[in-house]
Amino acid sequence: MTEKYAVVVIGGGAAGLSAALVLGRARHRTLVIDAGEPRNAPAAHMQGYLSRDGMPPAQFLAAGREEIARYGLEFVRDRVVEVERGEDFTVVSAGGRSVRARRLVVATGLKDELPAVPGVAERFGRDVLHCPFCHGWEVRDQPFGVLATSPASVHQALMVSQWSKDVRFFLHTVAEEELSDEDLRRLAAAGVDVVPGEVAELVTEDDRLTGVRLAGGTPSGGGTTHPRSVLFTAPRAVPQTGLLERLGAVLHETPFGAYPVVDATGLTTVPGVWAAGNAIGFAEQVVHAASGGYRAASAIVGDLLMTDLDAAVRQSPA
Repeated sequence: MTEKYAVVVIGGGAAGLSAALVLGRARHRTLVIDAGEPRNAPAAHMQGYLSRDGMPPAQFLAAGREEIARYGLEFVRDRVVEVERGEDFTVVSAGGRSVRARRLVVATGLKDELPAVPGVAERFGRDVLHCPFCHGWEVRDQPFGVLATSPASVHQALMVSQWSKDVRFFLHTVAEEELSDEDLRRLAAAGVDVVPGEVAELVTEDDRLTGVRLAGGTPSGGGTTHPRSVLFTAPRAVPQTGLLERLGAVLHETPFGAYPVVDATGLTTVPGVWAAGNAIGFAEQVVHAASGGYRAASAIVGDLLMTDLDAAVRQSPA
């Protein structure tokens, strides 16, 4: 017979493991299925998580897996490929396993699509960064570059000026005319230099970023190289919402992709399905994701309890 769990958690990052921990402590049989593709894998450390500041992400997740194991929870490395909704949920993995669950937590996160500039993907998480709150302190006061991906990148250029007063904003494929007068005034006030022209590649020496080279120049050489040791850019967020969509969850559009509509606990519009972490938004840092998993799990504990109590009441003699 198909194995049955109280809850299946899809995704074993901070949100999924946090949810599993709370569920295990509440004595619910829980299975965590994780594809092993955390968003922050390129980063050597994570910051801003009280008591875990500077901890390597892989070490953080390993500690989380050890913690949930203490409560008898099951963790498997696999990818969920299908979820069907019936009296219970049927969850099917790429490895061929099929299980049933009364409730689901979807913590499948998102993927970052980086600008197609040579050197950007290779150095992402090292000296090509996206979040000043995550990495700004570690690279403070160095020469920054900001690679525009849209006119909205002005905000990123302004934000990183908090961590360095030497910032150059490379417009890349964004035309200068696309920036508003207010954008230009704020950039000037922040001391950010605007550099028009497409970026051709990043320049490295001894495995570290040393410059940003513009396209153009002579047929045998590139254009101007701007000495920079850090480059910020905004990846295109690709939410991993396929399972939620197939379950019929309502999504809402944001500037960073479409995410499920959820209530304060992470409950989606599909009864019995909660979502947490980057599955519900672009800006969910590790500490937010862990909190979201906790909220979802505590709501599920209450939901299952009340469901079972109401069923017992209905079956009891009048």
